[in-house]
Amino acid sequence: MNYFPAFLKLDNTSVLIVGGGKIATEKIEKLLDFTTDITVIATRFDDAMLSYIQKHRLPQHTKPYKKGDVQRFGIVIIAVDDLKLQEAIFNETRSSRTLCNAVDSVDYCDFIFPSYIKEGPLTVAISTSGTSPAVARELKHYLRKLLPSDIAPFLEEMRRLRGTLPKGKARMELLSQKAKEFFGRL
Repeated sequence: MNYFPAFLKLDNTSVLIVGGGKIATEKIEKLLDFTTDITVIATRFDDAMLSYIQKHRLPQHTKPYKKGDVQRFGIVIIAVDDLKLQEAIFNETRSSRTLCNAVDSVDYCDFIFPSYIKEGPLTVAISTSGTSPAVARELKHYLRKLLPSDIAPFLEEMRRLRGTLPKGKARMELLSQKAKEFFGRL
């Protein structure tokens, strides 16, 4: 199965994570790079998950998932081993515009989590469409070594410069030239 690469704007989008174990913790760790509008429901939470919840003051509910819990969420992450529960939650999200990801159950996923690199405003995402997360992870490590150490400050400089110039061909050419010079020095 192929996935269309897209970057979602998570402003005003609430995320629900169902599960409080190791895999749920891995998902929350990634999501926190982009949003803190996250609620967690689980019957138990491991220490790492509780640490993230406390540090970011995230709402948590110590209880089993029940029908209707997905209401008001734009994204639901299902990080539990119970396949029947995964299916039930996924089916419940079908009646709304809620995107769903069930960990290790591609049949219950609208999207997958890519491996990614985040440096300031730069995000580089890598996916093998679920074929080999290990390859995506190793490619991420390889690409991280290739990134210039000053890429984040350069991007901030480009953002400021872009904001001072009027839209049009001259702005596009100037910004393109600056990017060529930056990468040409490497």
